[in-house]
Amino acid sequence: MEVESINRNAHPKIDNRQPLIRLKNISFGYFASGRKLILENLDFELYTGERVGLLGPNGSGKTTLLHIIMGLLKPLSGEIEILGRPVRTEKDFRTVYRKIGLLFQDADDQLFCPTVLEDVAFGPLNLNKSKTEAIAIAEKTLASLGLGGFEERVTHQLSGGEKRLIALATVLAMEPEVLLLDEPSTGLDDNTRTRLTHVLNRINQSYILISHESHFMQATTNTLYRLENGKLIRQEMIHSHPHTHPHSNHNHQH
Repeated sequence: MEVESINRNAHPKIDNRQPLIRLKNISFGYFASGRKLILENLDFELYTGERVGLLGPNGSGKTTLLHIIMGLLKPLSGEIEILGRPVRTEKDFRTVYRKIGLLFQDADDQLFCPTVLEDVAFGPLNLNKSKTEAIAIAEKTLASLGLGGFEERVTHQLSGGEKRLIALATVLAMEPEVLLLDEPSTGLDDNTRTRLTHVLNRINQSYILISHESHFMQATTNTLYRLENGKLIRQEMIHSHPHTHPHSNHNHQH
């Protein structure tokens, strides 16, 4: 997948709908390390139907950006709006946790219960679902990921790829309106990655997805940004497809 910078910071206005997420002039840095700002006057808007891919070198601030949206990190300056409402305080972000689901880069940060069923049912229980409802949601979510039969598996004994899918199940079981997916395909074999691709193409939620895997990104996103030097730069997505010229019998890819 080739990408080409076509704009600085500006996000194309799809229409006059309210964005699901709006970031205005966000700056952030770890000054104890003596480093410059990781994010600097960054603007971003996510609209319904968008599946944003986020590229960038290691250390560019991709994970930091997701954590700022969730309120896990506080920006030095700037404003955050979620579903049309400004969020500033810890109390404000408690509402965000019900609306936005974050898949952590390390699945072990997400899984802490003895069994898979307990892990996936934990979120619905915290949304005041009954035990029967939470179990039903967990079982349905696991089945949708091709993980039926995993309910009684011991979580810490799963493979890395299985943990990634179970971690995603814990997020999807909360039925969030937006997903923040930090390297969801890491550690997956080809078959499991294909299954994940089908799942992401089937769900209704808008999302922001971080990945270093270009083919996976191409198959699961419809908008692409690169985070570099503290700025978001919109990229052109060039899809690969067979093409035959009229005066040639040879197919090639664009």
